[in-house]
Amino acid sequence: MRSIIKFCMAFLIVLGASVSVRADNPTLKAAVLKVGTVNWELDTIQHFGLDKANGFKLEVTGMAGNAATRVAFQAGEADIVVADWIWVARQRAEGKDFVFIPYSKAVGSLMIPKDSAAQSLVDMKGKKIGIAGGPVDKSWLILQAYAQQKYGFDLKASTEQAFGAPPLIFKTALKGETDGAINFWHFAAKMGARGMKPLVSVSDAAKALGLDPDLPLLGYVVRGEMARDKPELVAGLIAASRAAKEKLSSDESAWDRLRPKMRADKDADFTALKTGFVAGIPKPGGVDPEAAAKLLEVMAKFGGEKLVGKATTLPDGVFVNLGN
Repeated sequence: MRSIIKFCMAFLIVLGASVSVRADNPTLKAAVLKVGTVNWELDTIQHFGLDKANGFKLEVTGMAGNAATRVAFQAGEADIVVADWIWVARQRAEGKDFVFIPYSKAVGSLMIPKDSAAQSLVDMKGKKIGIAGGPVDKSWLILQAYAQQKYGFDLKASTEQAFGAPPLIFKTALKGETDGAINFWHFAAKMGARGMKPLVSVSDAAKALGLDPDLPLLGYVVRGEMARDKPELVAGLIAASRAAKEKLSSDESAWDRLRPKMRADKDADFTALKTGFVAGIPKPGGVDPEAAAKLLEVMAKFGGEKLVGKATTLPDGVFVNLGN
């Protein structure tokens, strides 16, 4: 009887310690697009306990649109949101203390039908281009700058544009209702898997413009206050993100369990999405502010105030600085 009592006491002590560890892990709330590719990484973090291993508990709320995620973040209902650093630069220029953590460098291409005779952007003159993301889509702006510098013509003025949601641009392109399409990287990957071909990649266009093609554009955004007051928490988020990327880079079974979330019924789509995600993983470390400033200059020139707001030059403090 005495041994049973000792065992129970020991169990309660261990259980209490376990509860204490869990209680000490603060919750980080992420508001993200319900069907966004970032969910693949966040789900991996949760499933393999990479959040708890790095000192926090991740809570994810899926939302219908990017605007809703940003409203939740700015209202203090979320600690993390996913956005490009150009948005962060714009917010900082307006006095908001947001900080960017690199997540992905994946970009798309201008995709054309497999039987298209187009050889370069010059051949798109007079053609119809479907564009996801609107008139100030970053890929569209980079391609405009590239057309002007390399070929000396105004891509916007020389073509007809049809703007729409990514799934719509995807469907119309596959049906041949446009002569080319610029879409988010995962839709571009699926277009390639369905037989379309790239006319020019945004990465190659950026490189030709003297921009850094490895510059991460998309990332997690947190408040500067958290980065300053709880650097260990932000470092934990960065470590969990990196661990998830390493898992997805090396473990095929990690992808197999994600496949239902990826909406990849076709094997070719599944393979293209996996390849595209891994190719978009940025190198560990920070963002080169000089490279970012150069890209922002292009965005300001072609996107104007509608895109960058008051951020005509790169504000201080856009990128997280935790020495990693």
